[in-house]
Amino acid sequence: MATTPAESLPHAGFWVRYAAWSLDAALLLPLIVLFGTSRIAHAFAEAGGALQTLAGEMPHLLGEALGTQQSAAAMTARLLAEPAMASAVDHLQASLGAILLTPIVLYAVLAMPWAVLSEQSTWQATPGMRAFGLKVTDVQGRRLKAGHALQRHLAAGLSWLTLNLGHAMALFPPQHLALHDRISDTRVLRAAGSPRLPITAKAWIGAQLLLALVAFVWLFLWLQAAMQAAMQQVMGF
Repeated sequence: MATTPAESLPHAGFWVRYAAWSLDAALLLPLIVLFGTSRIAHAFAEAGGALQTLAGEMPHLLGEALGTQQSAAAMTARLLAEPAMASAVDHLQASLGAILLTPIVLYAVLAMPWAVLSEQSTWQATPGMRAFGLKVTDVQGRRLKAGHALQRHLAAGLSWLTLNLGHAMALFPPQHLALHDRISDTRVLRAAGSPRLPITAKAWIGAQLLLALVAFVWLFLWLQAAMQAAMQQVMGF
């Protein structure tokens, strides 16, 4: 049996595929910022206002609840039942949801033309894939047509909806097929003789870990500062 081009090239593993995807996401970031900054800034302002309301209502309501000698569960239920507290909690949840979901929704909208146009092009790869020597083919090693590339992208939605279990399937050799690869009958290949995870991909993943740590610390400090400012306002400092 003759070996097809798709069989002659090594299949790309999970981590180099993640590096390629995350690089594409980073390249889309300027557009996400352009379209999402106003909404996210408004959500941060709403979250700060909700925290101030919570801090303002908490001492009074907590004092009342403590005076009734209720259990912790009953006290919590009573506090959350207060209209002002319930409204502030709802606003805080909605604001945090907007902060988290706005970039995700914008990415989902922008990623479709980005992926489909790139994978059906002569590159057979998105810019992120191309940077790490990857390409997408059908099971015969052929370039995807536009409809096939769209099918692959839509199938990738199922990999996301499975809480990334569909993506995690790419961890398993020998073909490292994600759920959407199987559904769309496509393959992600790397150049013959290329390393499983290039040094550039390792450096890129390491930079993301550092950035995630910085972002977590910044968000924690922002929430701490917002709560402290609200408490100081209540106490008249």
